Parts: sequence; C-alpha cells; structure tokens
Amino acid sequence: MPVKSLFGKLADGTEIHSWALENGGTRLEVLSYGGIVRSLEIPDRAGRLANVSLGFGTIEEYVERTPYFGALIGRYGNRLGAGRYTLDGETHRVDVNDGPNSLHGGAQGFDRRVWDVEPFEDGEDVGLRLSRTSPDGEMGHPGTLAVRVTYTLTADGGWRIDYEATTDRPTVVNLTNHVYWNLAGEGSGPVTDHELSIAAARYTPVGPGLIPTGELAEVAGTPFDFRTAKEIGRDLRVADPQVLHGQGYDHNWVLDKGVTDEPVPVAFLRDPSSGRTLTVATTEPGLQFYSGNFLDGTLTGPGGRVYRQGDALCLETQHFPDSPNQPSFPSTTLRPGETYRSTTVHTFGS
Repeated sequence: MPVKSLFGKLADGTEIHSWALENGGTRLEVLSYGGIVRSLEIPDRAGRLANVSLGFGTIEEYVERTPYFGALIGRYGNRLGAGRYTLDGETHRVDVNDGPNSLHGGAQGFDRRVWDVEPFEDGEDVGLRLSRTSPDGEMGHPGTLAVRVTYTLTADGGWRIDYEATTDRPTVVNLTNHVYWNLAGEGSGPVTDHELSIAAARYTPVGPGLIPTGELAEVAGTPFDFRTAKEIGRDLRVADPQVLHGQGYDHNWVLDKGVTDEPVPVAFLRDPSSGRTLTVATTEPGLQFYSGNFLDGTLTGPGGRVYRQGDALCLETQHFPDSPNQPSFPSTTLRPGETYRSTTVHTFGS
C-alpha cells in the first residue's frame, strides 16, 4: 500500500504530503501539491535503480521556482494564444502568464493546487486517485470542473495515468503531465545522446510565442522527422526557423493514429549508457516534445546537481496547443453530460 509522509507546508500552513509506492521494480513518489511526480526510479540493464525524473528537495522550491517539474497540468495544457478563446459565441479571457499568452492553465493552474489523494490497491496494481474541483471562473475558464486523475503502478512496473473530468457549463479541457525525463538519471547531464522515435508524419509549426500557425506540416526532410529513431542532439543545432523559434524542440507532433479509445504506442526513448527505455502509449492525438531548452543552470535537483540546458526532455501527451482558436484542430470542448477521458501509459525497459 502507498506510504504517506509529511513533505512540507505552504506559507499558509497547509500540509503537503508525499506518497511513496512501489510495484514491478518501479518506485514512484507523488506530492499532493500539483499532483507532482517528485521521483520515479527504474532499473538499468544491471538492475541498478535511479531516479529518471527531475525535481526538487523542498516544497518551497516547487512553489517558488519550478518549471512544471513532474506536475499535473490543467485546465488547458500548453498554450492559448493571446490568453483568450471563443466558445459558443462567448469570448473567455484567461490568465496570461507567458508573454501575451496563457501557458499550462495560467499562473495558478492545476500544478499549483493542492489535490485530494486516495491510495488504492486493485489486484496486482497499486496507485493513487487524485481529485479536485476547479470552480467556475478559475483562471478565467467557464464551468465548475470536477477532475479525477489516477496514477497506477502496474505489476510489470508500468506507470499509467487516467484522466477524467465533467463540467456544468461548456468549457475546454486539455490535461497532461509534465515529467522531465533523463533515463541516465536525474542530474547526470544532457540527454542529447538519448535516441527518440515518434510515430508522426506531421507536426504543428509555430510563430511568435510558440503559438501554432494552424498548418500541419510534413516532418520529412526537416529536423522534426523522428519516424526512425535518432539521437536527440543530431539535428538540434540545424539552422531551421522552427528550431530557432523554440530554441530547440518545443513543438506538438501530430500523431499518425489520431484520437483512439485505447492507448496506442507513439514514442520510444532509449538511453544507450544505461540501457533504460521508455515507451509512451496514449489515447491523445498529439505529443509535445520539449528538449529542455530553458533549463538555464539556476535550478538544483535533490541530488545537489545543477540542471542545465538539455539535461532532460518532456513527452507531453495532449490535444494540440491553442486548439480552441484553431477550428481545424481536434476539439477540446467539453459539455455538460459528457465525460472527458484520456489515458497515457509509460512502459519501462532496460
């Protein structure tokens, strides 16, 4: 059964707890603050465990400095251009926290909220059910949104995330998780030698502020072609306008499979030094691959190591950025009587 302990307190005295769970050789630690994955330990080819996710040692660092390390993201993951969208003829202005745009739900998104956490065991699985109710108007979004996110460690050591949400008014929803991966181990240096493949023949180019232009561009002949596995660093310094926009990779890949009822494998990551691998399967139509471009050496992990540019990467399963403002993108609208559902499964190997 997951083990609960006190991790720290917020400035107002609210206690933040840590939950530790283990199954199938994988160890996971989750905080009630932001639903944050503080650590995720998996074995290498010699059976040695290492934490492969970036994080902090104290609650104060998560509150004051975090770039979304390991956090639950909502109500709207990724960006909303100009901090607004129109739904059923009504324009909603949401919190702006990334230049003129809204990023990951605003300055007080789901990553900065305290979640109710319920541990469970289900057969050979063990996990946590995280829940909260986002009130009507929170960060500018309409509707009271009831959210439940389930983290499950399976018998084979996989980590599954199931998202559910309902609303009492039409709204938009796009939930994801923002783990920063380094399969060689947290704080071990750059991930440019990690090999990545993504099952996507197209991606969504961006303009200023990393807002999609609306185009679905072919990856063929560009640095964005990961249909065959390649080192992340191979094309990272190619003078491509889109690479320059993101200061590396910070784009949404249009997954070939589209929206599916069951998770389908879409990405494979391998660290040659440790032999650790990660397979990502999802029901979502998009994947944001971010190559850790904005880690700038000002953050220190729990192991006392400084995080620098390219020391981790993110693989955020999602609907596309700015979808409410892009009619040609898959819809993120949720209406009363409907249930938002999304699943992502992480499978580890060595």
